[in-house]
Amino acid sequence: MSLPLFPSGSDPGPSFTELLRRTRVTGAQIPPGTVSEVVSAAGRQTPGLAVGPIPGVAHGTTVVALRYDNGVVVAGDRRATEGNMIAHRSIEKVFPADRHSAVAIAGAAGSAAEMVRLFQTQLEHYEKVEGTCLSLEGKANQLGQMVSANLQMAMQGLVVIPLFAGYDLRLKRGRIFTYDVTGGRFEETDFHATGSGGRDAKNTVKLGYREGLARDEAVELAVAALYEAADEDTATGGPDLVRGIYPVVATVDAEGYRRLEDTEVAERFRNVLERRRERADGGAS
Repeated sequence: MSLPLFPSGSDPGPSFTELLRRTRVTGAQIPPGTVSEVVSAAGRQTPGLAVGPIPGVAHGTTVVALRYDNGVVVAGDRRATEGNMIAHRSIEKVFPADRHSAVAIAGAAGSAAEMVRLFQTQLEHYEKVEGTCLSLEGKANQLGQMVSANLQMAMQGLVVIPLFAGYDLRLKRGRIFTYDVTGGRFEETDFHATGSGGRDAKNTVKLGYREGLARDEAVELAVAALYEAADEDTATGGPDLVRGIYPVVATVDAEGYRRLEDTEVAERFRNVLERRRERADGGAS
């Protein structure tokens, strides 16, 4: 299937959402404003994470990102909540945006998952149309526009706050970007965490972070941050040893996006727990 042809004055360019509006995929114009309308028009609904009437919206909680010497680590717990209830025990909150970037989500789970799918499609569409990838800052700006477009839904309670990180091929280093509800984009120097357990996770990273961390050290610090967040915040899920559910942890470097196997994440948690027991035993003596 080839892309349609447009007159010179109405070419949508590399924008996927503008392409949908110009071609009227569903037979009706897509109004600007909400991510869900655009994704629904594209036929890209997210199964199992549909946003219901408020209250009753599943919310993702804690995600964290930090730089290491050759890239970035992005991690997120697996729990989604509805008020004081656990809505899902194993949702995904960390996704590849493209080969050299990742996006983690906190907020209304259904809207956030739709936004990620649209973001992935937009980056892929841009590369096909332009023949080259967006710069990392360009990707961050695109995501900020999507957050801004969701403001109307956010004012109704469907807030989506992503955390974006990737490897800058031009600068040869990892970078982290955060957003506010209006789509404001801010670059973090070394690390950030957001969601209901974001404060505790960020404090843990702050205490253990240093410039030039090795990959394994950064992964273990991210895992420790999620563990400490789960210890303080009821909405953040820790490792579930009975069900075999562990946080999603991914790295992005010059070689691209890679999600760690659950066996490696489990080993990192064992190391964190062992150090915690040693501190407790030392304090008791």
